[in-house]
Amino acid sequence: MKRLTLAGNTTVITGAASGMGAEVARQLSAAGAHVALLDRNGPGLAAVAADLPGIVTTHVVDVSDDEAVERTIADVIDAHPSINALVTCAGSSMLGTLEQLTMEEMRWLMDSNLWGTVSVTKHLLPALRRAPGAHVTHLASVYGLAAPGGRIPYSMTKFAVRAFSDALRHELEDTTVTVGTVFPAGVRTGIILHGRYAATIDPAVAARAASAQAALYSTDPADAAAAIIRATARRRKRTLVGTEARLIDLVTRIAPTGYWTAMRSTLRQATDTTTPA
Repeated sequence: MKRLTLAGNTTVITGAASGMGAEVARQLSAAGAHVALLDRNGPGLAAVAADLPGIVTTHVVDVSDDEAVERTIADVIDAHPSINALVTCAGSSMLGTLEQLTMEEMRWLMDSNLWGTVSVTKHLLPALRRAPGAHVTHLASVYGLAAPGGRIPYSMTKFAVRAFSDALRHELEDTTVTVGTVFPAGVRTGIILHGRYAATIDPAVAARAASAQAALYSTDPADAAAAIIRATARRRKRTLVGTEARLIDLVTRIAPTGYWTAMRSTLRQATDTTTPA
């Protein structure tokens, strides 16, 4: 399989106003790639774009709004004649047990993390297929390998992104477009601290759980972004980022129904959204 040339071509990046998306944009742009940045946070997009060299466009869109995504992708394609990569980083988190969460809260996360990924990919696919070679990189999570208690909706979305990526790869196996999934472990971004939690949870309890989760994160965003870019250029089907990701992958293979025994104590504080602060 021929390696992608990202420099001089366009990579579309969702969730580009902060976190992993912003770091991927910085590194790609510095390496000579053109970038189309998507996020619902307009000021954040502008701030990221202001520091990037080369050809950069910004597109304010909520990826859970399919009609808006379709219009935005049409604008991206008009602005960038040579698109050969998509990296989907848009998403959020959600704290709470099944009893604490409402159906509306869980559907909101599914719309953001899964359906937004599907929508952007679907509408960009015709442009990717016109490229001599193209690659789609979907960010999942280690919680798409193992599903901890207290993270039901988030794990659901990430397992679904994993399944979507696998199935799409198989659909496109006779085309010039390849698809891969990245499974990062704890990356030191603000996703958990700025994510949502069930409205029934005491804010102090939610903050404590989020802080406990964030304390487990050890992967530097720059290192994770570099791994994502390598996976895209090399058109990898599956990429684990961080020592914890490789360990969780191993444990779930060895104990596919018993891995929670090994994870429970480590995540006890991070998944406790019931004990009063």
